[in-house]
Amino acid sequence: MKRRTRKMLIWTGSSVLAILLIGGGFVWYLYHSVHQVADKIYEKPNKPVYVSKDPDIKNDIVPVFDNLDAFNVLVMGVDQRENDRGRSDAMIVLTVNPSKHSILMFNIPRDTRTEIVGHGTVDKINHAYAFGGVDMAIQTVENFLDYPIDYYMKVNMEGFERLIDQVGGVTVNNPYSFNMQGHEFAKGQLSLNGKEALLYSRMRYDDPRGDLGRNARQREILTEGMKSSLSLSNIVKVQGLLNEVGDSVKSNITFEEMKTFITDYRPNIDKIDSVEIKGKGETIDGIWYYIIPDAEKNRIHQVIKDHLQAGSASAPLTAAK
Repeated sequence: MKRRTRKMLIWTGSSVLAILLIGGGFVWYLYHSVHQVADKIYEKPNKPVYVSKDPDIKNDIVPVFDNLDAFNVLVMGVDQRENDRGRSDAMIVLTVNPSKHSILMFNIPRDTRTEIVGHGTVDKINHAYAFGGVDMAIQTVENFLDYPIDYYMKVNMEGFERLIDQVGGVTVNNPYSFNMQGHEFAKGQLSLNGKEALLYSRMRYDDPRGDLGRNARQREILTEGMKSSLSLSNIVKVQGLLNEVGDSVKSNITFEEMKTFITDYRPNIDKIDSVEIKGKGETIDGIWYYIIPDAEKNRIHQVIKDHLQAGSASAPLTAAK
């Protein structure tokens, strides 16, 4: 073998080894960073296991991730202030089913009138968090849906702004122009930074659909944010996102579960569907509430059940009259 060829082979081999080492170091760095973030955000709810009235639902079964079992998540956007727990400004339920390659997403309208479990009152559902924190909020949602919640994520709304900025903003399709706190949102496709995304997701008084319109914008922002975060490749942006998540999010998802979601579940999800909970506004004792009829609650319960169970026929996604 000629000396020049031998040198080329040695150089090539060394380069490949260097690339592998750098790549391995990058993977280890991400692994270590995610582990630290997962430990920082983790908190375990102190609440009893919910037992559904539906005999077909196995309430005490924890999802088995080796089998890629379906599960559901309650995402709470919390408007938290200094020396004040705040209220859940947004409540979004995600049902994740890899066997159907989909996530089903829906809002629970914040003014929904329901029993506040553990407080002995009937009130707006977003007050449950103000009265009793995460535990009371989850128990109230479980009772309202008659379905156990497997996981939750609590996101500080101020941190939400920074999270959107970390993923490079989001692109939305605005159906009509409106003004929110001095910021003009034109009709059509818009690229929004964190502050703009938060304003866009909160507007409801100028929306002809009211709370339902705001709920749709919240789902749009969440969907686009998830897509953007999963496509990040810049290590500086990834680290910034991880730092922001650690400061702004609390969850009962462990590090091992988080790894499984990313490595095993994510490749099996290719669509996000949505459904609306519909009711009507009503003033009771001088307070405006959103009233959900029993027929609509039963329909939503069945929609969740059908989506989480592989191979079953889906319930209609149209709302009950």
